[in-house]
Amino acid sequence: MRQLRLADLPPRGGATEVVECKGAGHPDTLCDAVAEELSIALSSLYIDCCGRILHHNVDKVLLRGGSSTPAFGGGQLEAPLEVYVAGRATRRVGTWDLPVRDVVERTVRRVLHQRVRHLDVERGVIVHDLVRAGSGDLVGLFDRGSARTVPLANDSSVGVGSAPPTRLERVVHAADRALRLRARSVPSCGEDTKILGVARGDHVELTCSCAMVGQHLPDLAAYIAAVEDARASIAAATGLELGRVFVNTADDLSAGQCFLTVTGTSAEAGDDGEVGRGNRVGGLITPSRPMTLEAAAGKNPVAHVGKLYNVAAHILAARLVETIEDVLAAEVLLVSQIGRPIDDPHVVEARLGLAPGLQREDVARRVEALVEEELRALPSLWRRLLVGAVRLF
Repeated sequence: MRQLRLADLPPRGGATEVVECKGAGHPDTLCDAVAEELSIALSSLYIDCCGRILHHNVDKVLLRGGSSTPAFGGGQLEAPLEVYVAGRATRRVGTWDLPVRDVVERTVRRVLHQRVRHLDVERGVIVHDLVRAGSGDLVGLFDRGSARTVPLANDSSVGVGSAPPTRLERVVHAADRALRLRARSVPSCGEDTKILGVARGDHVELTCSCAMVGQHLPDLAAYIAAVEDARASIAAATGLELGRVFVNTADDLSAGQCFLTVTGTSAEAGDDGEVGRGNRVGGLITPSRPMTLEAAAGKNPVAHVGKLYNVAAHILAARLVETIEDVLAAEVLLVSQIGRPIDDPHVVEARLGLAPGLQREDVARRVEALVEEELRALPSLWRRLLVGAVRLF
């Protein structure tokens, strides 16, 4: 049995809680999506040609926004979006050059087409493939791990996870789902959204932004109506009163200034994007919880503990709460050491909120058993990641 440290979960009562969520078309989310889909595409390429996933980490994506002139009833994109994809990937096996450049190009355009439906990805996007081969030492470490039953950690890193979700986290998730549904069903609603939730005791407020698409709005009155419809949808989905939901608060309607776009994303002119600046594993930004700066998207699913440990920590925290009735809340910390088997973390800590009257010793054996079970599953976690079964951002 590896060393597991159990600790008490500090009480959370009375503090202000903040939760943020960046939507599917936010520039940062677009970069996360490009990185992760590229990792999946490369993994599939490597499996097809070599029978296993080869070394790669493509978690460095930058979106340089374009320029546009939005207008009611129309508007145009004047300068294209530019996507810079960096990182490391195996581009050559023996004498065979792998089509990595083609995979990068196709993946970027496919992801942007799927996530920003009003963007012409052929004329409105330029792709820069800056991916290079990895260093000999790190590729060698990955290959040594691939020859083992249990891969070796390619980094010294940390993963954290928490459960159950707080009321505010559930509310922000519900608001995000409502806006994603609107973007798929309401032509004037763009995919670029952002939600910031604040809870002070029982009082919850949401400040939301939602890009509107000019070609589907004939005038300012139609824009105002669309914003109000979005606000009503969020209130209905979250159970909040309308007065606690705010949408597009930066608008200056008297001056005709509003969140109007050509494509439905601020990446066309107003903002740029980068991997790791958006949602963490689970789909939220939760500064009131323990967090890590690791960007899970784009990292190798076999051995990169910056991805694996954050996913495993979330899964384990949820299982502790769902499986052990005496555990009311949990935070899990996993710390890796480069070169160490991924199922043998350097540090494992579970911080528990227990039912009244119980001590950590009362649940220790059950917690240890679940920890061991999840760690044993780590070498096969890549299979779930390749089919998108885990929300990474």
